[in-house]
Amino acid sequence: MPATLVTDSMAAALMATRRISAVVVGADRVTANGDTANKIGTYQLAIVARHHGLPFFVAAPTTSIDVTLASGAAIPIEERKPTELTQMAGAMLDAATGKLATPLALQTVHVSAPGIAVWNPGFDVTPASLITAIITERGVIERAPDAAAFDVAGFLKTAAAL
Repeated sequence: MPATLVTDSMAAALMATRRISAVVVGADRVTANGDTANKIGTYQLAIVARHHGLPFFVAAPTTSIDVTLASGAAIPIEERKPTELTQMAGAMLDAATGKLATPLALQTVHVSAPGIAVWNPGFDVTPASLITAIITERGVIERAPDAAAFDVAGFLKTAAAL
C-alpha cells in the first residue's frame, strides 16, 4: 500500500492537492457507537478528510473495542506533562566546531514563553459520523445508510458466529 509521511500541519494541504485517495488511522479505543480515541490530531484529520470528500477509515483490532462505553464521551483522555511541550532535549554542539560535543552530552532547553499555560491531551475522540468504516481482523464494520453511528456490538455478535 503506498504511503506518504508528513507532519501534522501538512495534512490539510496534502488533502487539498488531491494526491491521496483515503485516510487510514489506528485507534486505541472503539466505543459501542463507533466513536474512536486515538493519538491527538486524529479528530482534525477526520474533519479535513470530510471537507475534502475523502474516505476516513479506522483500522483497529477487536481488542480495542469496548462496547461497555456507549460513546466517546465516556473515554477518559490522558493529560500529559506540560514539559512535553515546553522543553526539548538535544545533543550539545561544540561551540568552536559546530559538531557534536565529545563526550556526547544532552541539554534540555525551554522552548516556550516562561509560565505559559499548557493543555497537552494525549488523545482525542473522533465521532463515528466522520468515520467511513472501521477495519478489524474479523472484518469491516460499516454504518447503515444515513446512520450517524455504527452497531459495533451487532458486528461483534455476527463476527463471533462466523
